[in-house]
Amino acid sequence: MAGLPPRANEHRPTAAIVLILFAYLFFSFVDSGAKWLAIAGLPALQLSFMRYFTHLAITVFIAVKSGAIVDHIVSGRPLLVLVRAMLLVGSTVGNFFAIRYLPLTLTSTILFSAPIIICALSWPMLGERVGIWRWCAILFGFCGIVIAIRPFDESFHIAVILSLASAICFALYSILTRKLSGTVAADTMQLYVGLAGVVSLFPFAIAEWKNPETAGQWVILFGLGFFGWLGHQLLTRAHGYAPANLMMPFGYSFILYLTAWSYILFDNLPDAWTITGAVMIVISGLVIWYRERIAIRELAQVSDRAKHID
Repeated sequence: MAGLPPRANEHRPTAAIVLILFAYLFFSFVDSGAKWLAIAGLPALQLSFMRYFTHLAITVFIAVKSGAIVDHIVSGRPLLVLVRAMLLVGSTVGNFFAIRYLPLTLTSTILFSAPIIICALSWPMLGERVGIWRWCAILFGFCGIVIAIRPFDESFHIAVILSLASAICFALYSILTRKLSGTVAADTMQLYVGLAGVVSLFPFAIAEWKNPETAGQWVILFGLGFFGWLGHQLLTRAHGYAPANLMMPFGYSFILYLTAWSYILFDNLPDAWTITGAVMIVISGLVIWYRERIAIRELAQVSDRAKHID
């Protein structure tokens, strides 16, 4: 199937971890660059549009060059692929609005509540059983979210709601990705993401377009799409080298990257509340990850026993 990593590349966990670390480094470039341009006065919808315009241009160029553009356009489940794409676009828009007003450390902490949301929704949406340990982790993680955002504190900013909406959209996007994995080519999903972002955001971006003032700002503006595309490519390749449950803990490197960029670029460090909430969310995510690994292992053992009986 076009766009899927070759099976010969599987079972290379070290390569997968390295790719994951670089993927989230590139994703941190996107958020940091978007915040830099937002502070400079560029509208969030313009930034979101350019994130997907460059993404689409690269994807189409590669598809045309390889002669596989028709294969990428055709999808066996077009509605779900389109909904998945729009959820990622919605996540980007909410995030780009939020980072103008919130520290990167807070937006990244909220975004990484997505694994908790995914676990909470996996039972009603995917029919996956969630045990008591994971439900406790979900509750603990949601407590961490409340601590990080401090809804009753005078420092609370309404942009937090957009950041939470972004995390929910990303969680739903991830669930649909899991549902479509193995049935729809990764390059097809990449193409639909770019098309959905460009078509849905174009009129809004044009209506409030503001030209960057410097060459550096232009470079950053186009870099949003390039690094977003590159991050997703590395993420896709990493999933061809190792299972997702192995790589999940390394995704938390994103919080560390953005903490560093927040200090270097914006002279901002997380406060005690954000750190406490982030630690609780990470612990919750790791517990969920650990229990899911146990569940997968037990399922594999049951399957092996059934084969021996047969």
